[in-house]
Amino acid sequence: MKNSTPLSAQQPMIVKYVETLHNGIQSQALSRYAIGYVLRGTKYVYDGDKRQAFNRGDVFYLGLGHHYVENVPENGQPFEQVLFYYTPADLQRILLHLNITYGLNISNDHTCENCHNRPHVAMPAWNSLRNFFVNTNNYLRDESFLHDETAENIKMTELIYLISSHEDCCIKSKLLGNIDTARENFEQTVYDHIFKDISIEELARLTNRSLTSFKKEFRRHFQMPPHKWYIRQRLMHSRLLLISTSKSISEIGVECTFPNTSHFIKLFKKEYQMTPAAYRSRHLHTNPEADTSLQQPLTAAPQLQEAL
Repeated sequence: MKNSTPLSAQQPMIVKYVETLHNGIQSQALSRYAIGYVLRGTKYVYDGDKRQAFNRGDVFYLGLGHHYVENVPENGQPFEQVLFYYTPADLQRILLHLNITYGLNISNDHTCENCHNRPHVAMPAWNSLRNFFVNTNNYLRDESFLHDETAENIKMTELIYLISSHEDCCIKSKLLGNIDTARENFEQTVYDHIFKDISIEELARLTNRSLTSFKKEFRRHFQMPPHKWYIRQRLMHSRLLLISTSKSISEIGVECTFPNTSHFIKLFKKEYQMTPAAYRSRHLHTNPEADTSLQQPLTAAPQLQEAL
């Protein structure tokens, strides 16, 4: 269940998301940044070979692009979360308002390996932030709130104030790192073409950069060359398709932009030290309960749905 109302492109959106069943791993794409809070249950976010748990009471950040998530209900009760979506333009506008109206001066000297190069982070919410999300959840029960852009802007402003005025931490660092509109446009173009057969030269043109400038900018954002990064993203997606669907190896290869099955197998083995078939078999052997989940397709949410 998703409680939301269509807003203009310049408005933040607040979403209450409830999942009554455990639907396994889902692939979902974000076209805006998100700050969320787990009201009940556990949210798992997959990144390569790692799985991070977002627990009840955690506040979390999700960047642009594809995320692989698993929302797990708790003791027969549905999984519940509240999400705030925003753009750099939203963030700039609100921070300027807080500075001019209230004299809020913001600094951020936080650096740590936990969040520097990761598209998602989570941490236990501090008291004022926890109370804010509980209060927001109560607001979302009122249908009139869902049609009130002013109320949503006020809540978004409050959220940004609570985070930006807090001591330096991963969530604050990620939020304030989203002010750069040019960076958002660059990253959005990159993420939009993960599963498209497109040359690096064409990507450079789409971002209004020379090939040399594009490669340099890409490495600054993603810490590796474009071709290597795209291959890795596609292989990560293929791995999750292997363990969460019953699709054939060749079907998965085509879906992940590897139309040549033998080439796909070769790349997969180089990345994970085993073939796709061996990887699927090992997962089923170590997770017998996954047999039934293979009948449930890994779902890809529409770009604008953004219900994680």
